[in-house]
Amino acid sequence: MVARSSAHCQIEAAATDAWRRELGQAFTQVDPLLEFLGLHRDQVPTLDPEPGPFRLLVPRGFAALMRGGGPADPLLRQVLPLAAERVLTAGFRHDPVGDGPAARAPGLLRKYAERALLMAQGACAVHCRYCFRRHFPYGALGTYGPRVGVALAQIQADTTLHEVILSGGDPLLLADDTLEDLLTRLAAIPHVRRLRLHSRLPLVLPSRITARLCGLLRTLTPRPVLVIHTNHARELGAAAQAALTALGTEGVTLLNQSVLLRGVNDDVTGLAALSERLFDCGVLPYYLHQLDPVQGAAHFAVSDRQARRLMDALRARLPGYLVPRLVRESAGAPCKEPLS
Repeated sequence: MVARSSAHCQIEAAATDAWRRELGQAFTQVDPLLEFLGLHRDQVPTLDPEPGPFRLLVPRGFAALMRGGGPADPLLRQVLPLAAERVLTAGFRHDPVGDGPAARAPGLLRKYAERALLMAQGACAVHCRYCFRRHFPYGALGTYGPRVGVALAQIQADTTLHEVILSGGDPLLLADDTLEDLLTRLAAIPHVRRLRLHSRLPLVLPSRITARLCGLLRTLTPRPVLVIHTNHARELGAAAQAALTALGTEGVTLLNQSVLLRGVNDDVTGLAALSERLFDCGVLPYYLHQLDPVQGAAHFAVSDRQARRLMDALRARLPGYLVPRLVRESAGAPCKEPLS
C-alpha cells in the first residue's frame, strides 16, 4: 500500500466522514420524509406507515430529488412503503431468483457459467420496495472475515471462474480499507479476468465516490466494471453526474440496469429520457429487468405484453446502443432470459 501524507489522509478521512454522516442522517421514518417533501399522510391513502422489518431508508440527497413531485413522484414510489406490500400474491415468493439453491458458501452464489456472485455485505444505502432480496436472511451470513475467507478460497480453487460479481447489499458501503483488501485479493487470482460491482450509491449517495475510491478502481488489474441501478432520469442529479464522470475519467466501465416498474418508468418517454440521461453521465444502458416476483412487490408488476410494446417503441426512438436488453431472471435458468 502506498504511503500517504498526513494532509492527504486528513482529506480522505473528511471525505469518508461526509458520506458516512450523510448515510447516518438518512430518513428512516415515513412522517419526517413526507414532511420534508411537503406532503401529508392523507395525500397517500395507500401508505403503510409501519413497514415492519424492511424499514424505510432514504438518504436526504436522494429525497431532495423528489421535491415538487407530489405523492405520485416516481422516485418516491420506489422507496415509500405501501399497504399493498402486505398483500400475499400468488406466484410471488421470498426467494424469486433462486439465491438459496445457488449458494456454494455463505454469501457466495454460483448461477451462471464462469461467474460467481459474492455478497460483500448485507446493507444498502436505500431500501427499494421492489428489492428481490428484501427477505434475504443477511443475518445468517456470519462474520465478514471468516465468511469472505471461505469464499475467496473457493474462488481460488475453481479455475472455471473468470468473473466475480460483488453485490449484496451494496459493496460500496464497505470501508475503504476493507474494499481495497477484498478487490486486491480477488484481482490477484490468476483465472479471474473480470471484476464487476453492482451499486446504487453513485446516485443515492454520490458523496461515497471519493478520490480514494476512484484511485483504487483505477489501479486495479483487471479494471473493474461498475453496474449502477437507475430506474428514472431524475435519479441522476448533478451530484450523481459528477460522481459518474469521476469514475469514467478513471477508466471504469459504467453500465446501468433498471427494473421495469409500474408508476415509475412504464412509459416510452420516461425510458427514453433515462437512456439519454445515462449517456450524458457516461453510462450505457445494459439491462431492463422484468420485475423479480418477490413477495410484497406485485403492485409494481408490468405485463410482458406491455413490456414488449415499450421496447418496440423505444427501439423506434433511440439508437441501438441506448436501448437496454429486456430480460427476466428465473431461478435455475442458465442465463437471463431475453424477452424481446
